[in-house]
Amino acid sequence: MKKIFALLLTLVMVFAMGCTPSKPTEIPTNAPTDAPQTVVKAGLICLHDENSTYDLNFIKGFKAACEAEGIEYIIKTGIDESNACYDAAADLVDQGCNFVFADSFGHESYMIMAAQEYPNVQFCHATGTRAHTEGLKNYHNAFASIYEGRFLAGVAAGMKLLELGGTKMGYIGAFTYAEVISGYTSFYLGAKYIIPDVEMEVLFTGSWYDEAKEKEAAEKLISDGCVLISQHADSMGAPTACENAGVPNVSYNGSTISACPNTFIVSSRIDWEPYFHYAINAIRNGEEIATDYVGTIETGSVKLTDVNEKAAAAGTVEKLEEVKAKLLAGELHVFDIETFTVEGEKMMSYMADVDSDDAYTPDTEVIVDGYFSESEFRSAPYFDLTIDGIHLQNSAF
Repeated sequence: MKKIFALLLTLVMVFAMGCTPSKPTEIPTNAPTDAPQTVVKAGLICLHDENSTYDLNFIKGFKAACEAEGIEYIIKTGIDESNACYDAAADLVDQGCNFVFADSFGHESYMIMAAQEYPNVQFCHATGTRAHTEGLKNYHNAFASIYEGRFLAGVAAGMKLLELGGTKMGYIGAFTYAEVISGYTSFYLGAKYIIPDVEMEVLFTGSWYDEAKEKEAAEKLISDGCVLISQHADSMGAPTACENAGVPNVSYNGSTISACPNTFIVSSRIDWEPYFHYAINAIRNGEEIATDYVGTIETGSVKLTDVNEKAAAAGTVEKLEEVKAKLLAGELHVFDIETFTVEGEKMMSYMADVDSDDAYTPDTEVIVDGYFSESEFRSAPYFDLTIDGIHLQNSAF
């Protein structure tokens, strides 16, 4: 009887309160929330300064995003790939930054040190490889499918070679990192899309920014019979050499048309502004930043400059739009295994070093659905094959 009485009493109280005990409380989806937003202050660490096309690309995107979002920001330039990066990151934190971004590959280990030291600050790094294996919730890598942009730039180069009646071009690389290899290979494959028997000589400088070495490398490639030059290096050295020699040039990270009006064709670049908007708003709204972020043509992260029709071959603009549409539709893949060989063999399988270690141990199968799936298992490139048709003049770096 006592149990029945207690149950009846509970039911009476429930109905008296005007609610149903089995139905959860629901909040309308359009109801206003009082959740406070985090105030973001951002810091950018650059290897060089505005004189480097690479760093300038980051600086422009960073300033544009921060100013559009209405947040404070600090930019540190000339921070080399040493403990100076950790010191710069720590100083930015001391100045109130809760979002710190570094732009160079060699900054990574120092950014990880800072992330371990300051767990309440979000640290993001371009071109890095270790975020997905470090297990830090406040450390993130970011890159873009720039191989698609370089492929398109290569198509423009192929159109020019076709007009010139040549088949040999040159390329200046900084280091023999996968990022550089992926870049020059995708550029080459773009040209090969137009001219199947194209050949490319590659010369490395051992530096991201060395105007004298880059100019000297371009001059050597030109003297070796290369009738068009491109580069993954950050100074005006190569474009200047091309303008002086009257040799067409496809640059990187921005237009050089003002200094090279007769030879500049087009340039591919990563636009970092979309990523900075994304990261700032994630922090502001208390959301997680992707461990490995890959910007694309669709996100506005991969771009070509306007084509310089004075130097480019006739029909280049139309051809680029045609090829871009195929990339976007998934009808064309940059590293389609039907389009290249290695030592005469088609690559049916390849284990890449995705989970990077000091020994570059292969760990991940990256040939998927008939193409090398670049930047799909982490954001930073891992394409490191030397394919037929590309000839390395040196490999010391």
